[in-house]
Amino acid sequence: MAASTIFTMLYVGAIDGNDTFIGPVHVYRMTTEQSVLSDDLNRKQYGIQALSKGFQPEGKRWYADNTREPIRDETLREGLIPVGAVITRAGLPTTSSRPRYTLQNDFANLFNPTIAEEELESEIKSWQSTNLSASARARLSLASRTGNVTDGRVLVTFPNGEARNLSAGPSSEISKAVVEVFSKKFLKEPAVLWLSTSDAKVTFVDDAIAKTIGLEIEADKNLPDLILADLGTPDPLLVFVEVVASDGPISERRKEALYELSDKAGFKRQNIAFVTAYRDRQVQPFRKTVPELAWGSFAWFMSEPDNLIFLSDSERKLSEF
Repeated sequence: MAASTIFTMLYVGAIDGNDTFIGPVHVYRMTTEQSVLSDDLNRKQYGIQALSKGFQPEGKRWYADNTREPIRDETLREGLIPVGAVITRAGLPTTSSRPRYTLQNDFANLFNPTIAEEELESEIKSWQSTNLSASARARLSLASRTGNVTDGRVLVTFPNGEARNLSAGPSSEISKAVVEVFSKKFLKEPAVLWLSTSDAKVTFVDDAIAKTIGLEIEADKNLPDLILADLGTPDPLLVFVEVVASDGPISERRKEALYELSDKAGFKRQNIAFVTAYRDRQVQPFRKTVPELAWGSFAWFMSEPDNLIFLSDSERKLSEF
């Protein structure tokens, strides 16, 4: 059943980064006759049509309808997902019938038929060491934690005790982790000055604190997803955070645009920090955007909350750090 599930994901192109997902229905409706139709059109059509009520491709089904639960529970939720072989679509309510499962990129690459046997053996061992160790399992568990989701929305509690509901989705889940985990771990006295989401440019703004420290916040295309402040330092530290679920890190261009905002408010540049927040460093968004990250900025992952990556722009030697 696991092999059938993995085959079906490869068949329809449900691989992280393709924005294609399957549900159990894709697996139990598959037939041998359908599986050998390997051209792109047939594979794409099956991915769409398998969701239609009453659809059945030519041939005998691999599984009956009543195998939905074992495919979903034993094979996916309790088998392939905990070891990182399969990733779920973030932000989808548990009650949703939309397809939600896709293969992790590195795991899917293990099925590339052009890889020679010795190279494949090496790739398999590398994937196992990355995903099957105790620390890797802990990282995957943290990465899959979605927080409080109510009616398809993500509840975020701010440092001042105020709570807001954000629209469901991966960006909101990362924003929640930045507010509730990152800010408390890395700032002495954190405050959230600004939070925006894709469906609402202004979700939260604390004008009182912003004006107290001399920052005028206006909805602007150059504003980041979050602006945090550390009020526990002699000179307030301003932290600009970009949340990356697919694209849009703190690049050199974004860094300079945000410096314009802080310069205007009279902040010294040594009191400004830039952070790009991701769900996990093993997934496509980080790999895709890491070449764009600005020197002198940080990267943080909700799956590894105790750690930060700093892209040093200093000329100091390693021994001097």
